[in-house]
Amino acid sequence: MSATSPPAPRRGSQPNPATVLTAIGVCSVVIGGLVAAVTEPLDLAHGSWLAAYLVLVGGVTQCAMGQARIPGPEVIAPRGSWAQIGCWNVGNALVIGGTLTGEPLAVDFGSALLVIALAIAFRVARPGAGSATSSAAGGVSALVGHVHRTLLLVLAVSIPIGMALAHLRHP
Repeated sequence: MSATSPPAPRRGSQPNPATVLTAIGVCSVVIGGLVAAVTEPLDLAHGSWLAAYLVLVGGVTQCAMGQARIPGPEVIAPRGSWAQIGCWNVGNALVIGGTLTGEPLAVDFGSALLVIALAIAFRVARPGAGSATSSAAGGVSALVGHVHRTLLLVLAVSIPIGMALAHLRHP
């Protein structure tokens, strides 16, 4: 390295979107477990729903979206990455808040943000987004990618169902 070359950028100085998605997902799973533990003793009306939502939607899904970004973080601009994180987490907060307070319009707005986050995640998970180093790894990677995209579509289909349920419970 010459005296005139700029210093190399420090890795890890800024949070990586994949790491942030995964970390928030893990925290959601832990919080969901804690909610499940106190639901009965505290007689929480929506406690079991909240625990399941935190674990499955806020936690497991977010971890999967984070892990899907690891093979090819260059596929989408960082701004899209942060938009996905923001839409997913704000959307989840609105769905949870709207459900707990009986405000279906908050659920609708949160659901719209979740759809945006899922669209970004689906774009990142599209075929060819990552590069396989061997044909065997490519086959496994392709299968995992297909399963991931299928789960994202299942989530997208479940969103209008949840919205309808919110409106049926609180017309």
